Amino acid sequence: MMTTHTSTTPLIDGAPSLPVRFFLNTAPTGTGPVDGAWWPYSRDLTEELPALAAALELPWGRITRVAVNPAHWPVIPGKVPVGTRVVHVGWFVEQDPHDLLLLSFRVGRWDLLVIPPETAPETAARLMAAAGDPHNRLKASGLMAAAQDD
Repeated sequence: MMTTHTSTTPLIDGAPSLPVRFFLNTAPTGTGPVDGAWWPYSRDLTEELPALAAALELPWGRITRVAVNPAHWPVIPGKVPVGTRVVHVGWFVEQDPHDLLLLSFRVGRWDLLVIPPETAPETAARLMAAAGDPHNRLKASGLMAAAQDD
């Protein structure tokens, strides 16, 4: 089963933020190389991660750590504030450049395809559906390459 989520989380000043655009495969984790997709509005982890972490707290529990490949993130902060706590951020050049690795105490590890912010909505929708397909066997970069071939 797949679930599309858009969640609006309030900013610190009380003004609503843009909806968090993500898609989760609700099948048990580990059934494929990715567990869903995330379509951020920018490549600014300090701006984008708090809303994603807050939106994932209900389905996955508190996100404690995130890892990215630095290829697509101009600045990688060591910590990102999420409400009254922080999420630790790490980077690994060995990690798939289109993958966001998330860790939580309740669920464990999840991998999300990161859809580039400039992606057209139709392409992003196809990528989200492909990433959430429990039969998908492509890693994040494979999904991106397949989308470019379309």
